Amino acid sequence: MRIHRLDLGHFVRSAAEAGTGHARVEPVLAYLVRHREGLLLFDTGIGEGDAEAEARYRPRRRGLKEALATQGVAPDDIDAVVNCHLHFDHCGGNPLLAGRPVLVQRTELATARAGGHTIDTLIDFPGARYEELDGEAEVWPGVRVVPTPGHTAGHQSLVVSGADGTVVLAGQAYDFASQYASDEMARASGHAEVPVPAWLGRIASFVPRRVLFAHDRSVWEGDAPAPR
Repeated sequence: MRIHRLDLGHFVRSAAEAGTGHARVEPVLAYLVRHREGLLLFDTGIGEGDAEAEARYRPRRRGLKEALATQGVAPDDIDAVVNCHLHFDHCGGNPLLAGRPVLVQRTELATARAGGHTIDTLIDFPGARYEELDGEAEVWPGVRVVPTPGHTAGHQSLVVSGADGTVVLAGQAYDFASQYASDEMARASGHAEVPVPAWLGRIASFVPRRVLFAHDRSVWEGDAPAPR
């Protein structure tokens, strides 16, 4: 298996939303997983069609077709899609992949369909085909969806395990690799006074060598396995 990071543009988070006293530019990253069963795409980029979102986030998009082409892949080559959640900056390219199964937590899809969660036209577009999940699910051998709620109630991550170790595609479970690193250190060292997500131990149980994120180019790396 191989994993390729795709640059799908960026947006500006306001000072109020960032909580830092100043605006922040954040990348929008997706991941292409090459597996013997086919090609899986984790997230699909920034959607269009909402004037308020345009004004608020000032996105600059890189088209999904263009990004896939850097890996010698076309949208028609994709076999399956996993969205970490259905906000417009994670599922924007889904309509280009009509007919492909989109794996999503049932609660996330219900929230999106209720309105006020995302751009509605990105959800039930012509040819949309959802596989609704209730918790963990094995997608293909060595590829597993794991619920990681927090950013949204239906947020999920993808655990990809191969001969050279495990990589977690964490989406927006954390905004930054440094936040994940801090919480994982607190969990591993038993500092119960530091609140961490209940699912963090499940992710740690896979002993990931790397954890990758949707809005941070930085990568968390685990300790190298002890020599035998």
